Amino acid sequence: MCFVLKRSKLTLPLLLLFIGSGSAALIYEVVWFHLLRFTIGSSQLSIGILLISFMGGMCLGSLLFHRFVSRRHHPLKVYAFIELAIGVCGVLILLLLPTVTKVYVSIAGYGVLNIIGRSMICLVILLPPTMLMGATLPAIARWLTADTNGAAQLGLFYGGNILGAVLGTVLAGFYLLREFDVYIASGVAIVINLAVATVGLLLGLRSEYSVAKDSISSGKHQPVASKPVMVAIALSGFTALGAQVIWTRLLSVLLGSTVYTFSIILAVFLAGLGIGSVVGAKQASRLRRPVVAFGLCQLLLLLAIAFAGYMIVSVRPHFPAPVTMTAWLDRTAWDVLRVAIAILPATILWGASFPFAVVAAGFGGRDPSQVVGKLYALNTIGAIAAVLMVIAVLIPLTGTRVAQQVLIGVAGISAIALLVHPTSAWLQRNPQRLPIPAATLVSVLTVIAIVSLSSIAVPKLSAGLVAYGREEHRWNEPEEYMHVAEGVSAYVAVSRQKETGYRNFHIGGKVVASTFPEDMRLQRMLGHAPALFHPNPKSVLIIGFGAGVTAGSFVLHDSIERIVIVEIEPQVVSAAARYFREENYNVLDDQRTEIIFDDGRHYLATTKDKFDIITADPVNPWVKGAAALYTKEYYELSKKRLNQGGLLTQWVPLYETNESAVKSEVGTFFESFPYGSVWNSQKGNRGYDVFLLAGNERTIIDASSIREKLNNNQALMKSLNDVEIHTEIDLLKSFSGQRFHLSGWLENFERNLDRNLRLEYLAGQALDHRAEQNIYQAMTANTAFTDQTFKLSENEEEELRSWFKRTYGN
Repeated sequence: MCFVLKRSKLTLPLLLLFIGSGSAALIYEVVWFHLLRFTIGSSQLSIGILLISFMGGMCLGSLLFHRFVSRRHHPLKVYAFIELAIGVCGVLILLLLPTVTKVYVSIAGYGVLNIIGRSMICLVILLPPTMLMGATLPAIARWLTADTNGAAQLGLFYGGNILGAVLGTVLAGFYLLREFDVYIASGVAIVINLAVATVGLLLGLRSEYSVAKDSISSGKHQPVASKPVMVAIALSGFTALGAQVIWTRLLSVLLGSTVYTFSIILAVFLAGLGIGSVVGAKQASRLRRPVVAFGLCQLLLLLAIAFAGYMIVSVRPHFPAPVTMTAWLDRTAWDVLRVAIAILPATILWGASFPFAVVAAGFGGRDPSQVVGKLYALNTIGAIAAVLMVIAVLIPLTGTRVAQQVLIGVAGISAIALLVHPTSAWLQRNPQRLPIPAATLVSVLTVIAIVSLSSIAVPKLSAGLVAYGREEHRWNEPEEYMHVAEGVSAYVAVSRQKETGYRNFHIGGKVVASTFPEDMRLQRMLGHAPALFHPNPKSVLIIGFGAGVTAGSFVLHDSIERIVIVEIEPQVVSAAARYFREENYNVLDDQRTEIIFDDGRHYLATTKDKFDIITADPVNPWVKGAAALYTKEYYELSKKRLNQGGLLTQWVPLYETNESAVKSEVGTFFESFPYGSVWNSQKGNRGYDVFLLAGNERTIIDASSIREKLNNNQALMKSLNDVEIHTEIDLLKSFSGQRFHLSGWLENFERNLDRNLRLEYLAGQALDHRAEQNIYQAMTANTAFTDQTFKLSENEEEELRSWFKRTYGN
């Protein structure tokens, strides 16, 4: 006997399905962004294109659903088939992306055509699944009653979908990608889609459906369906996504921009939206004037945005994790708490705004999917506009403080549009006391006053926070700030110690270069070592400019004919040119130098040029995205861009990391370069930084050739003398071992691959660790002199053998 499920009995099952759907969608988003950045790069241009493509697809799906899917079809069955189609897209993307990447790489270039190429890749990959995702909410809207209660219930499903997205964010960021890879993560999302589709189809088969009457059968208010509601929901999307971009930028600097930090920020932001949507949905059906509730949410956002800006910049830095809190999970929980206190009030208000908007608009005899689709599309269009405006215009030109003030102003416009509307009546309940025009004027002036006060309350980002981020409370005091700037993709600062005069170069809240002797030695060696070891280098590629010291080292080598520098942030180059000209030998004005503003990995993949030397000095591997310059695929790509006999150097920090992360870096490198070697930037057996050096074939380092180059180039000799390298033997003493020396230490290392980026998850747990000396000693436990690497005279060989024996005991 077949039984029929009543509509009232399906609320909870449908809510659970939407939670599952939201979870799968966020797993896909994380995975697809992970994969596509290897295709189109990680520059702000690429990130912007990715976001716009993703949200644009959802916008189109929600807007077009009612035009292409008839109301005669059972909504639950339609929803089930949409979820099934999303799962199919998840499979196809994994299968087709490698081919799409090959096609793109073969035709990619620079300029306008390149922007079009990157956009087309994103649209081809992301448009089909995201359009389907955008259609899920309009599809389920047809199942609900076309009245106030149905509109409020839709807000509940919307909130459930967002809370599912929170689950997907945490699952992907803290478990699936940390322990497995993108294929396993995608598989989990696909299974969720199939489960949701199966249950949805069964519910559709067991329930009756008929097209709702084109009228609202009940409700406590008349539908507004007016332009103010539509305008306000678009402006709400603008302020929400704009704030997310700004606060993610600020919090990533202040917490440390690890992959876990980004997951925390996204999860808390979505949690606030979900909580607000659920609460708003519960209240919406009881409201006589939902447009007033919507307007008050927008009005309160003026205070909430200012509160978040104040908490992030002025309060949060003074509450670092307690010194007794050393475990990674403890610190993660502490960061979640600090982020939640700052941004939850605003995100709850944004979340509540959507169900209030749905009820305020009402269905008015129209297809519910049309109304919901239009509201959702307008909200998404506002979000897309925020990506374009905030990333491309506001932050680069005005900074994050002014950008937040603009968002407050936009929220004020939204509040005015709603609260002065005739149906809101929030100041018009006693017309005899206050005429409508006067009430409107009072309403506008009140909002303007709150906008002004809230804007003033947004604090300016201090130089210390820009420079030192999470370490500002430890290192800021002795500094004099010479330069502070907010770039397109990063904060940049230059500071000088008052006592010593040494200068630091800061990017993204951390020191990446300095004039300290230890740092200068590393920066010079990254350039001089491969140039001296190579018999006759002519072309050089430098990935990551920093202060330009490494790039400038090549200026002194007479054989060099071409110096190509790839840097992702223009502000880095301008600051280095102004404040580190002497240290980088004015490399930017050298006629041999070319500057390319792009993601270094993307440039390597798309260029057809080859080089005699490639040197990479990226930021620490715990910084999200940096691990892409330490993967096996990156090293294989580098090998293809090396000329015969060419050399590659790669910086590896031993500080702010752990032994597992360093093993991953070194072990992955040796898989691609079995004849590679490790070199210490410090004197003796002290550990702080090392760099890896290798070529496509075994490299024999000729001491006599190095000596001849030094004797014939006094500027080059002085450059090395400045960092306490006086002879070729001093340079060779930096050798710390080859693969066979480190084989025991590297046993069971975790490979860092494009599909898992294992390194950023390992290093992301250890950014507060200070174990560089222990790591170096473990790494070099078997280091000894080897005659397989050097070509030496008898006296030189005896000197080096003796030195290695004294230093390493082997």
